[in-house]
Amino acid sequence: MADLELMHIRRRWTNGATGNAPIAAIPWAISRFISVAVGFALHAIPRFPLEQRFGIMSKSTISTFELFALIPDAETARKYLEARLWAEGPRCPCCGIGERITARKDGYYRCNQCKEDFTVRTGTIFERSHVPLHKWVYAMYLLVTARKGISSMQLAKEIGITQKSAWFVLGRLREACGGKNLTKLKGIIAIDETYFGGIEANKHERKKLNAGRGTVGKTPVLAMREKGGNMVAMKVVDVNATTVQSAIFANIELGSTLHTDESPIYNGLDGMYFDHATVNHSKGEYVRDGVTTNNIESVFAVMKRGIIGVYHHASPKHLGRYVDEFAFRLNEGKCERHTLDRLDSFISNVAGKRLTYKDYIQ
Repeated sequence: MADLELMHIRRRWTNGATGNAPIAAIPWAISRFISVAVGFALHAIPRFPLEQRFGIMSKSTISTFELFALIPDAETARKYLEARLWAEGPRCPCCGIGERITARKDGYYRCNQCKEDFTVRTGTIFERSHVPLHKWVYAMYLLVTARKGISSMQLAKEIGITQKSAWFVLGRLREACGGKNLTKLKGIIAIDETYFGGIEANKHERKKLNAGRGTVGKTPVLAMREKGGNMVAMKVVDVNATTVQSAIFANIELGSTLHTDESPIYNGLDGMYFDHATVNHSKGEYVRDGVTTNNIESVFAVMKRGIIGVYHHASPKHLGRYVDEFAFRLNEGKCERHTLDRLDSFISNVAGKRLTYKDYIQ
C-alpha cells in the first residue's frame, strides 16, 4: 500500500501536477505525503471505544450509543421499566395489591385478588400503544435531554414510526410531565406572565381578528420561579388579579418574598401573607437592589425559542401540555443531574396518566 502511494507521488513529481512543470507538483506531493502518514498513524491506534481513544466520556450524561447498549430491545426495556415502576415487585394497577401476583409469560402478570391480567404498560402513558417499549425509552431520553424539545417529524425519523404516531407519543409524554405540584415554592420567587400566539400582522387575512394588536388572539402563560430552585408554569384563561393571585396562593408558601414587575395585577400581595418588591420595566428598570424578574424571563426565552424554532406552532388547546414539558425539563432535567437520574424522574411520572387518542384530540 505504501509503495503504491509513493509511486503515485513520484509519478506526479516527474510529470508535474499539470503534466508540464515538475515544480507545480510540490504542494500536491507534500499534502499527499502528509495524508498518507496520518492515515498510517490512525490505523496504528488500537481499536478501543471512541470515548477511550479521545477522552470524551462524560460523568453527567449517557450518550445515545451507550443508551442503545444499555437497552437494546423491547424485552430489556420492559425489565428496565418494571425495576423503576415496581421497586418492590409487581403491583396490580387495579386494586393496588402486590402480594398475590402470579407471573405469566411475555411480561404479563395475574392478580389473584381481583383476577385481572396486567403488564408494566397498564395504567400508564404506554397503555394500548403499539410502539415498542425501547422506542418509548429512547423518546423519553430525547425529551429530557433536548433543551428546546424535539419535533414529531424528528422523533418519527429517530425511532422509525410515522409522524402521526410520533405526535401522539409526544402528547403522552407531555401528559406525564404535568400533574399537581405537591411542594410549594418558597424563599424568593420571581413571577411574570407572557403570551403565546402569532403576530396579528403576520396572520392570513381570514385568520386576523381585527381587534387591535398586542395580546389580541394570544394565550397567556403564568410562571413562578424559586431562586436557586424549581419553577411552576401554567396556561391561564385570563391575566387579572383574581386569576394570578389565586395561582400564587396555590403554589407559593406563605411568608415568601415575591419579585414582580409593576403590573397592577400584583397589587395587594405585600403585607400579611407575602413580602412584595417590584421593578418598573416601563421605566427601563430591570434590577434594583437584588430585586429582578430576569430569571423567569429566561424561562420564557427558552419556551419561546422551543415553540418558534422547534414546534413552530402550539394551539391553545395543547399549549398547557407544552408548558408542562418545558417546566419539567427545567426542574428535573437540569444538566448537573445525570441523564439516567433525569430519565428515572420522568419514568416515575408515567403511572396513572393514561391518555387516549380520543381525549387528546378533543
